[in-house]
Amino acid sequence: FVQQTKWNLQLMTQRALEAESTVEELKQENSILQGELESSKVENENLKAGQSDDPGTGKCNIDFALQNLHRIIMGANLSIKQLTLGVESLHFVAEILESTGKISEVEEEKE
Repeated sequence: FVQQTKWNLQLMTQRALEAESTVEELKQENSILQGELESSKVENENLKAGQSDDPGTGKCNIDFALQNLHRIIMGANLSIKQLTLGVESLHFVAEILESTGKISEVEEEKE
C-alpha cells in the first residue's frame, strides 16, 4: 500500500509539474497577446486620427484594425480561460497530494 501511495504521489507530482509548465506557457502567450492588443489599440487610434485625410481608406483601415483587435481579444480571453483551468488543476493536484501525504503519514505511524 505504501509503494502504491508513493507511486501515486510521484504521478501527481509529475502532473503538477506539467500543469505548472502549461500555466507558464499560457502566461507567456497571454503576455504576447496583451502586447498585440496594445499595439492594435495604438494602431486603431492612429488610423482614427488619420481618417480625415481620406475617409474611404481610413474606414477600410479601421475595419481591418477592428477585425484584428477582435481576434486578439478572443485569443486573450481563451488564454485567460486556459490559465484559470490550469490554476484550478494545480489546486486539485495540491489537494490530492496533501491527502496522499496524510495517508502515508498514517500508514507510517501504524508500522
